Amino acid sequence: MLPRIWYGHDTRRGAVTVRRDFQEPARCRPDLVIGREDLFTAAREQLGRSGSVLLHGPAGIGKSTVLQALAAEYSQVAHTVLRCSATESESHLPFLALADLLGLALDQVSDKLPAAQRTALESAITGRGESTLQRDGLALRLAVLSALRALAADGPLLIVADDLQWLDSASAELLGFAARRLGDTPVQMLCAVRTEGQEYDRHLRACPPDTVALRLNPLSRAQVSELLDDRGYTDLPRSTVREIHRTSGGNPLFALELGRALGENPTPPRPGEPLPVPTSLRALVLHRLGMLSDDVRRTLLVASAGARPTLSLLLAAGRENAEAETAQAARLGLLATEPEGPAVRFAHPLISAALYAEAPAQDRRAAHAALSTAASDPIERARHLALATTGTDPDVAARLAGAAALARDRGAPSVAASLGLLAARHTPAGATPGPDDRRLQAAEDAITAGEVELARDIAHEVLTRATVPAERVRAWMIVIEAAGQALGEVDAVFPQVLVDAGQDPKLLALVHYQLAWRGLVVEGDFSEARTEAAHAAELAATAGDRRTELMALSFQASTETLMGHPNAPVTIKRALKEPQDPYVACHHNGAGAARFRWLLMSDQLPEARSTITALLREVQRRGMVESEVHFQRFLAETELRSGHCGRALDLARESLRLARDSGIGLGASAMLASLAEASGGDVDQALELAREAAERAEEDGDQMYLSRALAAFGYAQLVAGDAAGTVRSLRRVRELESGLGITDPARGRWQSDLAEALVRIGEPGEAQELIDVSRAHALRLGRESVLAVLDRSEALVRAARGDQEAALAQLTSVQDRLAKLGYGLEEARAAFALARLRTRRPGPTSYDEAARLFRRCRALPWLRQVDAASAAEPEEAAVDAPRDPALDALEGLAAMERQVAALVMEGATNREIAARLYISVKTVEATLTRVYRKLGIRSRVDIVRLAAGRRAK
Repeated sequence: MLPRIWYGHDTRRGAVTVRRDFQEPARCRPDLVIGREDLFTAAREQLGRSGSVLLHGPAGIGKSTVLQALAAEYSQVAHTVLRCSATESESHLPFLALADLLGLALDQVSDKLPAAQRTALESAITGRGESTLQRDGLALRLAVLSALRALAADGPLLIVADDLQWLDSASAELLGFAARRLGDTPVQMLCAVRTEGQEYDRHLRACPPDTVALRLNPLSRAQVSELLDDRGYTDLPRSTVREIHRTSGGNPLFALELGRALGENPTPPRPGEPLPVPTSLRALVLHRLGMLSDDVRRTLLVASAGARPTLSLLLAAGRENAEAETAQAARLGLLATEPEGPAVRFAHPLISAALYAEAPAQDRRAAHAALSTAASDPIERARHLALATTGTDPDVAARLAGAAALARDRGAPSVAASLGLLAARHTPAGATPGPDDRRLQAAEDAITAGEVELARDIAHEVLTRATVPAERVRAWMIVIEAAGQALGEVDAVFPQVLVDAGQDPKLLALVHYQLAWRGLVVEGDFSEARTEAAHAAELAATAGDRRTELMALSFQASTETLMGHPNAPVTIKRALKEPQDPYVACHHNGAGAARFRWLLMSDQLPEARSTITALLREVQRRGMVESEVHFQRFLAETELRSGHCGRALDLARESLRLARDSGIGLGASAMLASLAEASGGDVDQALELAREAAERAEEDGDQMYLSRALAAFGYAQLVAGDAAGTVRSLRRVRELESGLGITDPARGRWQSDLAEALVRIGEPGEAQELIDVSRAHALRLGRESVLAVLDRSEALVRAARGDQEAALAQLTSVQDRLAKLGYGLEEARAAFALARLRTRRPGPTSYDEAARLFRRCRALPWLRQVDAASAAEPEEAAVDAPRDPALDALEGLAAMERQVAALVMEGATNREIAARLYISVKTVEATLTRVYRKLGIRSRVDIVRLAAGRRAK
């Protein structure tokens, strides 16, 4: 079957994208390319290993020829081939190469993409439709990645990209983003890039990690002679060929240009004399251009200045005889023929570059002026207008600012930044918005594009002359934002920006909001972070800046929740009051997320699930991928706490994949995936993921997430049976959280795991001390589930100290409480602990209930532990022992119900039962009511009679 080859042209310019079989000229067959045998061998070996290849070398060395030959050969192996080839004049237009690669394939893959990704990709390629990219460019990055995966799902995919150095920055960034994340997906890249030395490293960023760079070296004298003969220059004397090789330095294009010039020269060179033609490649190109009339040169100048020029574009730009003039240039070998479409393409980029560089400045401006009305793309028109204009011009500046906004909305912030700087250059002093306003907007676009050094430089330049406080604070905010997580590096900025903000509450609110983040990220001080956030909220409210107020309140609420601060519910209510900002409301640092965290830590699992599900649905609709990464992880955590381990594992794995794809929240997602794997999947994988999460947190200096990662590691060690390792890990968590001021045991929920591990290694005293301290905090905050799991651990302490009966009674109570709270996995762990304790008593032991509960949770690692414990029982314990007939009456009752009924049969009063089971009298009464209903009786007397009757039989 023939491979699918996509030849894309820019659909925004009215050109048609066509598809045809891959048939290169015969000269592009590898066996007919001269002097590149070793290179082809190395490239074939790499491509044969399913790797990628980057060809590099100077202009004219033959990269495109080799690229075409290899592409022709390997297109027979690939199922789909995508191609693009850039030129210098189009490198400023966003997504041109992306349109080449995916323009035709869009219909094939669009129905396989999530809605937000589909919208993003369609908007980028066509320049039309609704776009949410101004808010979250990740949707487009993930769309490209998803599209390549979808195409590769049908078979191997080959991407062929020539002149990589001129790919527009937006397409290059997208291609690199996808290439770094394709992993084992069968996608290979075959690229070529112009380099003068060995400086190809930066171009590898657009290629997969396994890409091999191969340099094209000069041809030998014999190879140059063979090349000249192959192109018809057979009558040249040997001494002339030797001089051509020396002059060209073995560069094939240069050698052929020399051969052409000598072939056209009426006076053949004499042996030993210099060549009677220009002896630089540029001079040779200009010599050929000198054969053109002025009108042809002007037409070609317009073509060299335009992006993807066509005859229609040249005619629209006022070149009335464009067809005849381009035909003349083609006969001279200056233009290449384009059988696939209407494009006017130079035979080699050097021709276009030399033509443009040699043209007088007024001619270049005239060409750009013509294109500023003829081009169809508004971004291209604005750029041409800027290049046609000298000095300041408010209309030109406004056009450029509008083009920058369009580029921003399309998801090309790098292009928006460059257009914004052009707009600033053409903005008159005193205009509104002013030049520095536009520079600062460009700096903000640069930050979005990841060009933090450019953003920082722009901000510092503005600060050298800005006197208006709002401009100065905005510039300082850019400097702070450019620091990313490394806020400690800009500590010296904060005193200065506070001075510049003066007494303006709106400006001060922005500064104190950043100080809140500094307190959390740099100092690890929750109290300081909370204080700064509260102050920022008050200032923003005074200034009427609702968005900043909401962000600050949400930050304050989240911090208070994590601290276990009693004001958290009140702050959450304040953050949820109307009016709301739709973007903040569903942002991962917004009020909705803060409320979810509080619900989760307050044991309100159903409401937490509905809250996070609604938030996840909304951010997916809006295309807010960064928030989607976090919310998917939050939903996985909710399911895990609910004991839905299988569902949690699926969500956690998907969250981790999305985090790896997007580069967002990797440590946090690895941590949660570790917990899910330890509970419902592969324990070895859980240990590996927890190590990864801890290493990332260590590298980032993030003490808060380091404690979470180590807690996950300790839990995985516990499940793996490494109690000593659990103790080491969780003791460190205790130290970290103490230093951070975190006292709420519901945050990490590691305390009971540490206590259990301490009991296992023979340290029940330390375990009890930990339980007592944690219980005090849990009682203060009303953390019912935490109190229950602490009681489970305390039961193990009691058992270790020989108080078996009290331990059994306490575990029975714990299991019932956890069941009511909806913590399925913790309930099953209590049942397992209960079964284990019963093995120490005479008579048979059944692990059936623990196995049933773990099976219901799909907690496979725990279920394997139950199987191992059951298999390890002594044989005599497995033999059916005489069973008390009275207990048969209790079949079908829940654990707590059986325990209460059994004590009633023994004659215990409700108060005695409550004391023995560590529950309230009211709970005993409610439990008995359920027992009566299930057994079809009316009172406790009937339970005693039922027991007596059974025994009499």
